[in-house]
Amino acid sequence: MRAAGSGGTKLLAAAGVAGMVGFLLVMDVGAREARLVTKSLPMVCLLAWLWPARGRYARFIFAGLALSLLGDVLLEVGPDLFLPGLGAFLLAHVGYTAAFLSVTRRPALLQALPFVLLAVGATGALWPGLGGMAGPVTAYVAVICTMGWRAAALVGNPALSRREQWLAFGGALLFAASDGLLSIRLFVTPLPGLGYAVMLLYWAAQFCIAASTRRAHAAATMTISSSSLT
Repeated sequence: MRAAGSGGTKLLAAAGVAGMVGFLLVMDVGAREARLVTKSLPMVCLLAWLWPARGRYARFIFAGLALSLLGDVLLEVGPDLFLPGLGAFLLAHVGYTAAFLSVTRRPALLQALPFVLLAVGATGALWPGLGGMAGPVTAYVAVICTMGWRAAALVGNPALSRREQWLAFGGALLFAASDGLLSIRLFVTPLPGLGYAVMLLYWAAQFCIAASTRRAHAAATMTISSSSLT
């Protein structure tokens, strides 16, 4: 069973929301320690909600969430750790992609086309402001677009419920939107208030992706329980 029952789930949800609100309040004006704690709390709550992660799909998603938490921490520690933070998030997307591939490996070439166009368009739009970050950012864009493509390939696959398919796909799109706004803030122009939209989209994305594991987790738990009774 999950680490959090009904009451535990409500407690985790309340703590996660408190962390979100707290971070939005201190994001631009608070001490680094306050930012670290409040920003980390929603991801810690999601990880606790999914623990223990059973089944390949749930384990890959759990790994992606853990790497995202690492990325959050690295980015808040200081600007000198931007590249390691970017790398942690890149690996998080690799984890999510591996989760989606564990469900289906069908080529889904038609679904790939919008993400190819997005990768090319985003890279071209950002290129003038990237400078020495051109290589890492281009790699990151390619990986997150690949993640979105593989999430799109889940839609219609019976291994996940229809709700979970769309949670995974919606989460991937929300993540792409969050990172798109962040890239505009970092490499194009720091529009006022953009950071708040980035974080709200980011948390929504992570929740959707985490919630897409529910049936996979339940099926694995039932299998383990049945095995222990025989």
